[in-house]
Amino acid sequence: MRLLHVTRSLSIASGGTAEAVRSLCCGLAAEGVHNEVAVLDPQSEEGTSMALPCGVHWLGTRAGGYGYSPKMLPWLQDHLGGYDAVVVHGLWQYGGLAVRRAVHARGAGAPPYFVFPHGMLDPWFKQQHPLKHLKKWLYWPWGEYRVLRDARGVLFTSETERDMARQSFGLYRCHEMVAPLGIGAPELEGTRQLESLYGAFPELRGKRFLLFLGRIHPKKGLDLLIGAFATLKAQEKAAADLHLVIAGAAAGSGDAEKHERDMREEVVRRGLSDSVTFTGLIRGDIKWGAIQGCEAFVLSSHQENFGISVVEALACSRPVLISDKVNIWREIIDDGAGISGSDTEADTLGMLSRWALMSDSQREAMGQQARRSFESRFEIQAAARHLISLLSVQTDSSGKPALEKAPVVA
Repeated sequence: MRLLHVTRSLSIASGGTAEAVRSLCCGLAAEGVHNEVAVLDPQSEEGTSMALPCGVHWLGTRAGGYGYSPKMLPWLQDHLGGYDAVVVHGLWQYGGLAVRRAVHARGAGAPPYFVFPHGMLDPWFKQQHPLKHLKKWLYWPWGEYRVLRDARGVLFTSETERDMARQSFGLYRCHEMVAPLGIGAPELEGTRQLESLYGAFPELRGKRFLLFLGRIHPKKGLDLLIGAFATLKAQEKAAADLHLVIAGAAAGSGDAEKHERDMREEVVRRGLSDSVTFTGLIRGDIKWGAIQGCEAFVLSSHQENFGISVVEALACSRPVLISDKVNIWREIIDDGAGISGSDTEADTLGMLSRWALMSDSQREAMGQQARRSFESRFEIQAAARHLISLLSVQTDSSGKPALEKAPVVA
């Protein structure tokens, strides 16, 4: 099978979609799939983009959120015939519209295309940004609605994401499929990777710490975590020596950069300057050292489709303390691999307190369950094989998959 993946960006700082594309390409390649990626970035400088085990076609002409490029549509029209299927990653970007137009222009000989929304239909965005949602509504009927409606399948990473997607727009129709994501089992070299972490951040040596790892963005709930952590330190003797590592950087708009400044100021205001370390963006051995060195991973997010960093923590046998807005929280709780609560400061404190009061043997048992959860649910090869089966699904006489269509929501 020859697959073309189309995505807005492969920038390391762009978030989970780029990492999901990288992981999928690695997993699919191991199953014998030939992958190529068409990206709406300009040619990227060395070290700023995800490394992929496949060819990358840089078709962007300038930076920008939508990523319009006059190169994309002609390139697709010239090259579509060389692929068995196209997978579009993400919404609200030019790539999906260009793929739909190219497939329609080619007609009966065109390969089918599929869409991974990657959480971009979550109703949280409608609730938090009503003016932006109104702008999206003006674009929806002739843009993303048609991209999804005409796709051979729309791939949701969990049943929760699928169900929530139906709540965002009244006009909604697509062929729904559930295709979990995953990551490859990391190559862990504990001592060496820990030394990489301590070499970069010597103040962490010998400290017990909790880890936040991800973009610094308002939706991540860092304000909840910082507030809850301050209260925990004041109330629980078991947490008196506990440290918090916030690993990540603001990405995207100036609002995200302002949010990072606000969070740093909040740490100072709460008297936590000696108990919180901001590392900025980390990767490679330093990142894996941080995950292995932490006692638990914490994410009190207001919206999280899958959470690649959550799964990375599970792979390192680290329990995860996550909000119930992380769409895989049910699976993790069912597996006994972590603790969950609502995306409020009170519930975040509740998760931290439960963790702080657990015995060493209880924490160790939860860590073992975390690794088992990763191996049974989130290892990339299982996800890759499942995706291949969906992309190869039998079609009916109309050329559409023999799947039940989602209802039109009025």
